[in-house]
Amino acid sequence: MADRQLTQILSQLKSSSLSYADASSLLSKAKLLLLQLNALTPSETTPTPLLLLARETYEQGALASIRAKNPDAFTRYVSQLTGFYELPASVLPPNAGERNKVTGLYLLLLLTQGRYAEFHSELEALTTRDAAAGGNGASIEGDRYLGYPIRLERWLMEGSYDRVWKAMKKGEVPCEEYGVFSEILTFQIRSEIASSSERAYPSLPLSSTKSLLFLESEGAVVEFARSRNWTVKDGRIIFPTAAEVAAGVDGGEQEKEVSQMIIENALGYARELETIV
Repeated sequence: MADRQLTQILSQLKSSSLSYADASSLLSKAKLLLLQLNALTPSETTPTPLLLLARETYEQGALASIRAKNPDAFTRYVSQLTGFYELPASVLPPNAGERNKVTGLYLLLLLTQGRYAEFHSELEALTTRDAAAGGNGASIEGDRYLGYPIRLERWLMEGSYDRVWKAMKKGEVPCEEYGVFSEILTFQIRSEIASSSERAYPSLPLSSTKSLLFLESEGAVVEFARSRNWTVKDGRIIFPTAAEVAAGVDGGEQEKEVSQMIIENALGYARELETIV
């Protein structure tokens, strides 16, 4: 009886129109049923059908948490899923698609939170698991879910913000849950380009800054400028000289060249967008 109720709840959880409050209520009921079935935590002695239901419950919980922009709840579900993902295939047949979706989302969460050491530790664990299964690593980056955060991290480290922007604007996210992070990444990209602009130039035209920061109007540029204590005068953004002082003398020219390269890449992409439009 309990397993049938659990199956019904999982069916309801897969509804895209479900609110987070409703999803949370259903997940609480599902966990109580798992407790009754002695399947709340993974065990090799638990019947496989119950393990499958338990794993799916936590996966649905993880996805619901991301859609609700609740990273703490998502992280808890990921932690609970780890034990299920580590069970031998003979005990619990793997569902690579869902596992990679959740793992990819976790990588993306680490990336947007700037937890790069943990990001690479997780990636190393994936590589080790893939090697143990006879893979050569290509299957990881080639996976639609895992490859997405890996490419984004590489482009962010290179300063290729235009490529990150393209990946988001073209709708290349693997599924709707991945799109939740687009706003966070957009903010990070703007902040990085803004910092680079301060180091590279004393001022920029308002229209160029609009394209550079991927903002929709000059009014939005003015609002962004105020948030960073920039001066807007005679149609130009004037950057504070304190940024030049903070950059220091040693290595200043090299840093300036890198900043200019980043800005040129971003401006080039912005011009492409304007041409398309």
